[in-house]
Amino acid sequence: MIRLLLFVFIFTVSSAEMFDFKIIQRANRAYAEGNYAKSAVLFESLKDKNTPIVAYDKANALYNAKEYDAALNAYAKAKGVDEAQRLHNVGNSYFQKREFMRAIESYENALRLREDVDTRHNLELAKQKRKEEEEKKNDKKSNKKKQDKKKNEDKKRQSQQKKEHQMQKEQKKKNAKKQKKAKEDKKDQEKKMTPQEKKDEAMRKKELKHMMNQLSKKKMPTLMYQSRQNRGEEDAQNPW
Repeated sequence: MIRLLLFVFIFTVSSAEMFDFKIIQRANRAYAEGNYAKSAVLFESLKDKNTPIVAYDKANALYNAKEYDAALNAYAKAKGVDEAQRLHNVGNSYFQKREFMRAIESYENALRLREDVDTRHNLELAKQKRKEEEEKKNDKKSNKKKQDKKKNEDKKRQSQQKKEHQMQKEQKKKNAKKQKKAKEDKKDQEKKMTPQEKKDEAMRKKELKHMMNQLSKKKMPTLMYQSRQNRGEEDAQNPW
């Protein structure tokens, strides 16, 4: 809560002083009605606007109008009024700006001048808010580290996958080249073969195909050719 100071003005009757007095009345009335911006403008229009008392009242009006930077500037010119109350209000202005460290400093300075329940309460509240802000900041840092770590891991994984993909691609190319070369070598070899060798190769392929067919039917392959010179007398009785 912002504290207001009540001041009693003693003045000699003159047109200029009467004019200022009327402005002060209007400014106070606007403040009481909650029209804080108008009140601040009226205080600013006074001839003695830079005196500590006027600066203080203007600062209070600006604070309630939520113009905290302007209020702090006005409070800085209000030195000479009740210093404990001025520092209390300065602390409130920094609190509203969420500059909790500076608010704490102002409240502590006010308490050095005079012990006050409200100022003590605001000080503890500012300390709690500052602690919460520090915890949030640390959480953000921790989360950022986790996110950065995850990004790095994702980049490494993507890089590894890309590398493996490239290796597989290169291996396919190598295998394709080998197969192509093997076919070319086979064609060259077939070109160099004699008619009899070609005939034997065709027969070999035929036998191999027959054996594969038998295996696929789960049958034992029969011996298609066996020279009688290699048979013994026992084997001569076999029906092959």
